[in-house]
Amino acid sequence: MMMTTMGAIARRTSCEAGLSGLCWMVVASLACVVMLAQPAHAQTFPTKPLRLIVPFPAGSASDSAARILAKAMGEELKQPVVVENKPGANGILGVEQVKLAAGDPYVLLVTASTTHAANLSLYKQLPYDPVKDFTPLAKIGVTAFVLMVRPDFPAATMQEFLAYARQRSGKLNYAHGTAGMLASASLLAKMGGFAAQGIAYKGNPPALIDLMGGVVDFSFVDVGNAAVQMKSGKLKGLGVTMLRRTVLAPELPTIAEAGNMPGFEIVPWVGLLAPANIGNDARDTLMKAAMAALGKSEVKAQLTTAGLDPEPLDGDGLARTIDADIKLWARVLSEAGVQPE
Repeated sequence: MMMTTMGAIARRTSCEAGLSGLCWMVVASLACVVMLAQPAHAQTFPTKPLRLIVPFPAGSASDSAARILAKAMGEELKQPVVVENKPGANGILGVEQVKLAAGDPYVLLVTASTTHAANLSLYKQLPYDPVKDFTPLAKIGVTAFVLMVRPDFPAATMQEFLAYARQRSGKLNYAHGTAGMLASASLLAKMGGFAAQGIAYKGNPPALIDLMGGVVDFSFVDVGNAAVQMKSGKLKGLGVTMLRRTVLAPELPTIAEAGNMPGFEIVPWVGLLAPANIGNDARDTLMKAAMAALGKSEVKAQLTTAGLDPEPLDGDGLARTIDADIKLWARVLSEAGVQPE
């Protein structure tokens, strides 16, 4: 009887040991599943291609910066970043499209101080708020403009241009496709003591085409495009809107220097933003990828060739830039005599 009982106890102990081992195997397996699932969950964004809206035409400084950044960010995010140009209304059309994508981290925006600083002073009403409707991610860099005329224009220097413009005050016209181009021309006319008629375009590239075609007398062209046109001999540059000479065209004097206009300076920035309410995790992922891309030496070199001085700042830095530039552009446009529409 005792032998039977002891045998039963032994069998039960063995069974319990087997069940215990099985339980541990199940627990261990579940732990492995959880451990494997965690990284996948942590990297759920992004899981598909991203759209990068540029509110200016192809060939503009913002477009060039966007295409350089899109490739580098795509490598960081392991997803394609597709650039889409949505020009029109001084950048308003493309920017509004991004605003309407509130909460969607797959829709990004590369734009300039035109849409997020100057437009507040150019229009009495805007369909977007440049601060509340967007999430700043990174400042890419700054650029400048070159005063350009055709090779047959009867002026080869800033002083000759100003003398000619004063003689023909009110008879010259100029092309502008961005707030920076408009502000540069308006400020030049006011400080130079002459009047000129502005003609609005959808961006820098179409304005450049009409300048080369003789439709307009002069225009301000972004440094990257200006350097190309000067080398080809299709246009000649007279001065740059920075307070220092640009490395892309070191032979060009500053307008402040050559035109005897102390303080003449127009230096727009280009930056990366997302719609509002995308969430902190998505914001941090995008900002980290952007800053990593902008830190690469080859990206900096490409931006420089495109006419931008790389000036990478994170989202907080871009937010501070926007706040400061809203006030700056209000003053610049007021000094240039530009009235809001």
